[in-house]
Amino acid sequence: MNFEICTDSVEGAIIAEKYGVKRIELCSALSVGGLTPSFGLIQQCVQNSTVEVHVMIRHKEGGFFYSEIDVALMKVDIDKAKRAGAKGVVFGILNSTHEISNLNIELVNLAKSLDIEVTFHRAFDFVSNYQQAIEKLIAMKVDRLLTSGLQTTAEKGLDVITELQTNYGKQIQIMAGSGINASNVLKIANSGINNIHFTARKSTQNITKLGMGELMIVDEDKINNIVNLFK
Repeated sequence: MNFEICTDSVEGAIIAEKYGVKRIELCSALSVGGLTPSFGLIQQCVQNSTVEVHVMIRHKEGGFFYSEIDVALMKVDIDKAKRAGAKGVVFGILNSTHEISNLNIELVNLAKSLDIEVTFHRAFDFVSNYQQAIEKLIAMKVDRLLTSGLQTTAEKGLDVITELQTNYGKQIQIMAGSGINASNVLKIANSGINNIHFTARKSTQNITKLGMGELMIVDEDKINNIVNLFK
């Protein structure tokens, strides 16, 4: 089983390596689904761990609809991720009818020219026709799809995840994510997928004043509990 941990810190990368995790999805602003991390954070994760660093390319919250100006910005971020040592990038663009946008082609082609992998993220879970959507991603030569099976959690969307793995798993990696923990991960793994994605962080109960946010740390126990089930 290949594990991918969603994290927003260098500590997350270091702890992921400790437990033999294959990849991290590196983000900032996990409270809004993840945004593009800084160059320095990418570089330090690469330099301080041996895990593959896959970088979220999403510069604004609030959906997955982007203009040409947005795409130009995303191209810069992809190039910077490569320069910082990233193994891959993670993005997803939809059009106004909730289909896979052709704007993704520009980003995929750039990533491939830089010799880095592409994961299409959970924008997929908002598409209007998931069979047509995954076939379009395969045609674009996307390496990996992160999905919760069009539901709020992977457990609820397991039927769709299983269908995607059965019908398309030889053409694109299917990775299940959202709501995965030690109590349901074996059930999800039995769908036949071999890529599991989960976030592992917890609150320190330290909330700063004046709206400056809450300090979160890596939930090492969660990582340990999930990984140990597959040993």
